[in-house]
Amino acid sequence: MLKRLYISNYALIDRLEINFQSGLTIVTGETGAGKSILLGALSLILGERAETKAVRDTSQKTIVEATMSICGYGLQQMFEQADIDYDDECIMRREVAPNGRSRAFVNDTPVSLAFMREVATHLVDIHSQHSNMLLADPQFQLSIIDSLANNASLRQQYNQKFIEFEKTQRLLKITTEEYEKERAEEDYIRFQLDQLKAMNLQPGEDELLEQEQQRLNNITEIKQKLWEVDNLLNNEQMSVIQNLKHIANNLQSVECLVPELQGMTERAQVALIDIKDMAETVSDAMENLQSDPEQLERVENRLNDIYDLERKHQVDTVDQLIAIQQDFDKRLRTLDKTDEQLRLLKELVDFNRTKAEVLANRLTDSRKQAAKVFEKQLVDKAKALALANLRFEVVFGETDLMPTGCDTVEFNMAFNKSQPLMPVKDTASGGEISRVMLCIKAIIAQQVNLPTLIFDEVDTGVSGDTASRMGEMMGEIAQNIQVIAITHLPQVASHSNQHLKVYKSDNDERTHTYVDSLDDEQHVMEIARMLSGRDVNRAAIENARALINQNKAND
Repeated sequence: MLKRLYISNYALIDRLEINFQSGLTIVTGETGAGKSILLGALSLILGERAETKAVRDTSQKTIVEATMSICGYGLQQMFEQADIDYDDECIMRREVAPNGRSRAFVNDTPVSLAFMREVATHLVDIHSQHSNMLLADPQFQLSIIDSLANNASLRQQYNQKFIEFEKTQRLLKITTEEYEKERAEEDYIRFQLDQLKAMNLQPGEDELLEQEQQRLNNITEIKQKLWEVDNLLNNEQMSVIQNLKHIANNLQSVECLVPELQGMTERAQVALIDIKDMAETVSDAMENLQSDPEQLERVENRLNDIYDLERKHQVDTVDQLIAIQQDFDKRLRTLDKTDEQLRLLKELVDFNRTKAEVLANRLTDSRKQAAKVFEKQLVDKAKALALANLRFEVVFGETDLMPTGCDTVEFNMAFNKSQPLMPVKDTASGGEISRVMLCIKAIIAQQVNLPTLIFDEVDTGVSGDTASRMGEMMGEIAQNIQVIAITHLPQVASHSNQHLKVYKSDNDERTHTYVDSLDDEQHVMEIARMLSGRDVNRAAIENARALINQNKAND
């Protein structure tokens, strides 16, 4: 439950600390006094978006801090997984800088807003006038039935199986689409593959062919150059070989006389051997060089075929063509395997669908059983709020598998004897919706392990005895969980265990919002004010005492 709320530098609040009690806490005050400001500050603790306009003094940050009792609400594992200290009490804090950036803390540990919001959903439920509109929402209606069916574990099992089913169904769809696309291109791929295979391409073949082409195209020039080299090497008069022989002989004759020339003869002889070998190689090459127009034509035709394929496939090398050929071959082999893969995937989809349908049917059974009990409970509760003619039915419809199961629900109601059952959105007034929602909250409160329930003027549109009965019902709910109710109705406020009054006060510079916790006498005076308006007379005070005493006797 909410034990303490601290607010600083927020809207009209400079600094405020409120201690809450168990049971029914009533919050009253004039219109515009700042009751909605309290809820706005509390919404920050619940993980809602922070706005810079709420920062009162832009030279400092806004702080909202709530101390909550959390023992027995299943949060220990969540805290331990997030490495947050767990105790019977939890301090949740939100800090908002003037630039709008905010930080969230749980037990002084920085956390994400998502984590703070997740913790808050286990601790606080705020119901406002706007929430009444949810009653016409089919998803909200289904969530009510699920809360009463107490089927959270079953829904979790179903959701996991539905995710598996949806995942395999999506995979089947993608695989089928890819398969159909590839199958449509199969003949084209096979033609391309056959064309590439027929070429019997070899890695690096294009470079070797281009070299051969260049050689065959330049036979005459090559032979001329080699003849010149051969002449220089082998010419009997002043050839390189002859000169090297003279050099070797001369060096041999003087080497022993000049120490610096030691080894030069050997080096000259080695050079002579290399040059002779070079001359033989050049001579052999000259003999082997023959013009071959037919070979040149074959090389050029081969290259032209390769170039045509490269242009067709928009690549530059034979190696890239070979890679394309391998890819085509792989795609065709994959097609052959996909038939079996699709068959197995279809079986898996059917298997997961069947498993999900079994769980969905169990969900449906749990919901229908809860709906029958809920129909009777709601009608019985509504009688206490002057809805004696209410008739109510939960109508189930069937859909394909969805994340929530295979059910749709619609709340059909009739508020008058002669009125046919119709969807809520088509039949109920604002006051009737408020009373119905309060009844629903009262019923759910008996089922849901939630420590704090906040009502924000849900009694709008009702008055008199009905308002008193609404207050009585809030008191009944408060016997099991903490209830905080913002109201303008004295009939509701008179049922409180704790009464908080919100008011504004001006100084020379600013308007401030304050909250006082009223003692018994102040409680009487505030009820008297709500009954009579600004002028509180003795009659109003006596009426207030009588109303409070009457409600205490009834409670």
